[in-house]
Amino acid sequence: MVNDKTALRSRLLAARAALSPGQRQQAALALAGHALELLPPVAPGTGPAPVVAGYVSVGAEPGTRTLLDTLRARGVRVLLPVLLPDNDLDWGVYEGADSLLRAGRGLLEPGGPRLGPEAVGTAGLVLLPGLAVDRRGIRLGRGGGSYDRVLARLDRAGSTARLATLLYDTELLADVPAEPHDRAVDAAVTPSGLHRFRTGA
Repeated sequence: MVNDKTALRSRLLAARAALSPGQRQQAALALAGHALELLPPVAPGTGPAPVVAGYVSVGAEPGTRTLLDTLRARGVRVLLPVLLPDNDLDWGVYEGADSLLRAGRGLLEPGGPRLGPEAVGTAGLVLLPGLAVDRRGIRLGRGGGSYDRVLARLDRAGSTARLATLLYDTELLADVPAEPHDRAVDAAVTPSGLHRFRTGA
C-alpha cells in the first residue's frame, strides 16, 4: 500500500511539474469559477458571513489565489492554515495577498492573529489540498498527515462542513489506494467542472 501510494505520488507530481505557467494560470481561473458553486446561497445582510477553510497553493499545485480573492470579495470569511512544528494546523484569517507571510517548506501563511486548531470547525466548506481523488471521493494527499488531523478534528466536533479537493482534470482517477481511516471528500473541483460524490454535496 505504501509503495503504491509513493509511486502514484511521484507520477502525479511529475505531471504537475510538466505543466506550463500558462496552463496553470488557465486552470486556476477555471477552478475559481467552479469552486464557487459549492458556496451556499446567502443573501447579503441576512446572517453571518459564510466561512471557508482554504489554503494558499504553492509550486505546481492547482492555483488557489484567484479563488481566495474572489471569496473574500464576496464577503466570505476565509481561513488559511498555519503549519505547526508537529505538522498540525493552526488557522488565521485571509486579509488579502499582501498580508501573506513566507513560512517554512515554501508555504505562505496569514500574517494576522492565530485562531487555534479548532477554528476550522467554524467552516461550512473545507478545501483540502491533494494529488488525486477517485470516484468514491478517496483523496490522496502528500503523506504529511496534517489534513488527516483536520478531518479527525472535524469528526470529533460533529462538523457538517462539505469537503472538497482542488485538482487538475487528469488527477480525477478511477481508484486511489485507500486505508481504513481515510475519509472521503464530498466533491472534487477541476478546471472542467465540479464533481460531486455525495448527494447534497
